[in-house]
Order: sequence, then C-alpha cells, then structure tokens
Amino acid sequence: MKKNALLVALAMALSGCATTSDVDKRIAESQSKTDKKIESVETQVEELQQKQTVTEAKVDDQARQIEQIGQTAQDALKRAQDAGVLAKGKIVLAQAFAEDKVRFKVASYELTKEAKAALDEFAVKIKSLEKGVWIEIQGHTDDTGGADVNDQLGQQRAEAVRRYLAREHKLPLSRMSTISYGDTVPVESNKTSAGRAKNRRVVVIVLE
Repeated sequence: MKKNALLVALAMALSGCATTSDVDKRIAESQSKTDKKIESVETQVEELQQKQTVTEAKVDDQARQIEQIGQTAQDALKRAQDAGVLAKGKIVLAQAFAEDKVRFKVASYELTKEAKAALDEFAVKIKSLEKGVWIEIQGHTDDTGGADVNDQLGQQRAEAVRRYLAREHKLPLSRMSTISYGDTVPVESNKTSAGRAKNRRVVVIVLE
C-alpha cells in the first residue's frame, strides 16, 4: 500500500510539473502575440503620422500655389480689362499646369508628350464651356539664368502652349495672349532640383 501511495504521489507531482510548464509556455506565447500586436499598432500609428505630415506639406504647397495663382489671375483680369477684351470681367478658370505635367527641361520650351496630353484635356474643358473666353498664358522659369534670359524663356514657353492650343485644338489665336513672369513668381524654392522643376511651368487664366 505504501508503495502504491508513493507511486500515486510521484505521478501527481510529475503531472503538476508538466501542467506548470505548459502554463508558462502558454503565457510566453500569449505575451509574444501581445508584443507583436503592440508593435503592429505602433507601426501603423507611425505610418499614419508620416502620411499626415506628407498631406499637410501638400496642403501648404497647394495653398502657396493658389495664392500665387490668385495674384497672377487678378493681374490677368486687369490687363484684359485695360485692353477692353472682356464682356463680363470674370475669372472662369485659373489653372497651374505644374501638377498636370506641363513642365519643361532646363533652358527648354519644348512641350513634352505629357504636357501635350494635359493641354489636350484643358482644351476639351474650354470647348465644353460653349462661350467666348479670353485666355492668358503665363510662362515661368526657375532662377538658373539671368533675368533677361528667364524673361525670354518664360515668353517662349507661353508661346509654345499658345501655338499648340491653336494648331491642335483650333482655339482662336486672337483670344489668347501670353506673358512671361520669368523667375519672379516661384512656387517652390529654387535651392533644390525638385523645386526648380516645379517653377518651370505655365499658368493659364481663363476669363470672360
């Protein structure tokens, strides 16, 4: 009897050790899963914060561009009014084509394939208005060259857009004017290549 009792006690002890070890293993696994979940949440939070930072930067960039467009649009309106070409004196559309890929290489006024595609969309939009409008095309540059060079280059870029709209979409030349702002109205800093690329652009103001 004593021997049987000893065996039972030993079996219970071993069973207890196995149970404790199993519990410890499960706790460790659970803790590992919890740690991974926490790391995943932290990663997601960090990604969201990064996206928010990028979004805020884009909003600030757009705000600056809208401010610049607003001023040059008002300038265009005054010029058209002084020339007596407007019936209503109203700004219908002010569009910066930097974001629509109408950008230029350094010292170039050649329209790229992407630029032409963006201008094609613009022309369709103008024709859909089904009314007479006045279009001012404003050419801009970075500050790579001198003032005289940039003034000329900005004018060449504006003229390239005017010719394309007239030749490819039959928009009347007599209803389109061009002007160069050279490097005087940058939308980004000229200290970086990305900023200079955005400054090599055209802005189109549509008036009626």
